[in-house]
Amino acid sequence: MTKKRVADLQASVSTLRLDSDHPSQARYIPVSAQSSQVLPPRPSQPRAAVNSVSPDAYSKPFCEFMSSNPTIFHAVEHFAKQLEQHGYKRLSEREVWTSELKRGGKYYTTRNGSALIAFAVGKDYKSGNGVGIVAGHIDALTAKLKPVSKLPNKAGFRQLGVAPYAGALNSTWWDRDLSLGGRVLVRDSNTGKVETKLVKLDWPIARIPTLAPHFGAASQGPFNQETQMVPIIGVDNSDLFGDSDKAESRSDIPSGTFAATQPEKLVKVVSKELGITDYSSIVNWELELFDSQPAQLGGLEKDLIFAGRIDDKLCCYAAQEALLASPDETSPGIVKMVGMFDDEEVGSLLRQGARSNFMSSVIERIAEAFAPENSYGPNLLSQTVANSFLVSSDVIHSVNPNFLNVYLENHAPRLNVGVAVSADPNGHMTTDSVSSAILHRVADKCGSTLQVFQIRNDSRSGGTIGPMTSARIGLRAIDAGIPQLSMHSIRATTGSLDPGLGVKIFKGFFDYFEEVDAEFQDF
Repeated sequence: MTKKRVADLQASVSTLRLDSDHPSQARYIPVSAQSSQVLPPRPSQPRAAVNSVSPDAYSKPFCEFMSSNPTIFHAVEHFAKQLEQHGYKRLSEREVWTSELKRGGKYYTTRNGSALIAFAVGKDYKSGNGVGIVAGHIDALTAKLKPVSKLPNKAGFRQLGVAPYAGALNSTWWDRDLSLGGRVLVRDSNTGKVETKLVKLDWPIARIPTLAPHFGAASQGPFNQETQMVPIIGVDNSDLFGDSDKAESRSDIPSGTFAATQPEKLVKVVSKELGITDYSSIVNWELELFDSQPAQLGGLEKDLIFAGRIDDKLCCYAAQEALLASPDETSPGIVKMVGMFDDEEVGSLLRQGARSNFMSSVIERIAEAFAPENSYGPNLLSQTVANSFLVSSDVIHSVNPNFLNVYLENHAPRLNVGVAVSADPNGHMTTDSVSSAILHRVADKCGSTLQVFQIRNDSRSGGTIGPMTSARIGLRAIDAGIPQLSMHSIRATTGSLDPGLGVKIFKGFFDYFEEVDAEFQDF
């Protein structure tokens, strides 16, 4: 894409900037940037200018977010801290919320440390009014440590027992610099309580080596994930010198503890990172491997983003930024909500997944909290749901110029253009004519461009959280996500403008849903 084309696209999405000569012009820039802020509108400022977003301002902050938060636990912690910095109050699912929720209030809750729901109650919200939701998933293909990850040394190599999560350990995982991160459960010796500590090693510790093609047929596969894709994590030739038995007897990790079931060197490295001196205090952990190469801008004109785990942290990042950028004055009669779920890549069936009651229970609590005395019940809850709308946002296949034959004509989204609506007549997507019309109306109001994707009849469609969430709760819904290349690879590509274009349309949804929905009262 030429520099002129990028400039034209940026102009087409209404990038308005605050200028000393033109103080009535303003733009939104990412709240995650250190020096960024949402510029307040002047009383005389047109609404379109108030709601403007500069997509290019999100490119570097998104890369920084991706590099700093490789695991789902890090991502949820990051989002939670960011919400608190912007006035959102944490709610515990273990407590009653009725007295906590107020009109104009902003809140969030987490489940399992791997799923998050944030919501802002409009200052004019009334009982029975709807919820405007943008939701996606933050889990990604990875390789997780097995419950007992310690393996016998083999031919002078230390190895690590891992299991593929979803479609990980595919061919793109070979010969990658893999690091390790996740959560560690540690018992406090003073209180006896178990707490979570997050760890992220800042250097690669593992690699899955390929077999050189010189070995002929053996190097061509197919390969066994259990025996031929085992990461190496170091060298140990002690068996050549008769030292292996002595080293085993010298271990200072108490037998019978969780730590004793893990590689000794790994336990000590993780403990050092977390300041743990008593190895027996480690109750358990959930650790995974990830590509240690940072996310970065690429392409001759830096109009691309190369990163791991784009699916679907990209849409979750855009949704959160949109929620934080949406002014309190817009859609004041609804609840604005963002949902981020775990386990989508493996079916969403766990308690922190989209098939669980996580989102439905939050909506029920909101409906109950604002119900007139003694009036809460199925009728009011059903009214709330009927007035609500879900944008299910998962990444969508961008067109691949090397495989144009596999794309349906007029259904091949491009990078740096805008979010794509995803359709499927067989119910893998939740898009229909009404939900599509609603989002197109939003796009018209906020100056966004919508694309469309549908798989060919001779291809197999994937799935999203849209159908399961809308069916479980009863929400009107649409599937609309940000395009990317190399889906389910360890390393993927999106456009440098695409995170910001996602922010723009999702913010437009939060800003305009209330008035757009008034045009669709019969649906």
